[in-house]
Amino acid sequence: MKTGIAALPLHNGKAPPWLFQRMVQLSREMTLIIAGEYGVQEMLRRLSDPCWFQAFGCVLGFDWHSSGLTTTVCGALKVGLRGVEKEVDLYVAGGKGGASRKTPAEIASAGDRLLLDSSALVYASKMAAKVDSTAVQDGYQLYHHCFFFTSAGQWAVVQQGMNTSNRYARRYHWLSDSLRDFVCEPHAAVCCDEQDADVLNMVAAEAGPSR
Repeated sequence: MKTGIAALPLHNGKAPPWLFQRMVQLSREMTLIIAGEYGVQEMLRRLSDPCWFQAFGCVLGFDWHSSGLTTTVCGALKVGLRGVEKEVDLYVAGGKGGASRKTPAEIASAGDRLLLDSSALVYASKMAAKVDSTAVQDGYQLYHHCFFFTSAGQWAVVQQGMNTSNRYARRYHWLSDSLRDFVCEPHAAVCCDEQDADVLNMVAAEAGPSR
């Protein structure tokens, strides 16, 4: 299991359109190269690594010290991969706010186009969101859920919650290859700025302060 800590202060606003368009183009080309050289599963593995994901956002040009890196990088990937999903065999569903609630329908729609049974992928998406919103009681309200998947059923989740009291965000990473149980140490990583002894992590194998 990968673990990591990242400070993600909450920031309002949106990425400038000129920057977002550059992020879209660069994220698409980098994904095509990584998947072409190492396989699409390697791209999923990297997305589930909080340190790599953070560095990826910096390479794309976004502010490293902001909660917006998570939502903007995922949004850029979703837009950038449109039209080349079959070529790279990587599909993106979900997003920020209202877009996150459309994740199951977007997964099912992609499954229909691929003539695949998407029920297991929809279940994985819902369970990842349920665990981090309910089973991990840490004071962070989920507002972003992005589900990356392949036609072979491999997947990764990058989702983020906010704490309006301390004005920080917490990012959660999931990877299907490292998952053995949705309710026993399921995370590839949980990224946050601090440890909190008052957090109740009901999917942790052992009791103790949670990150």
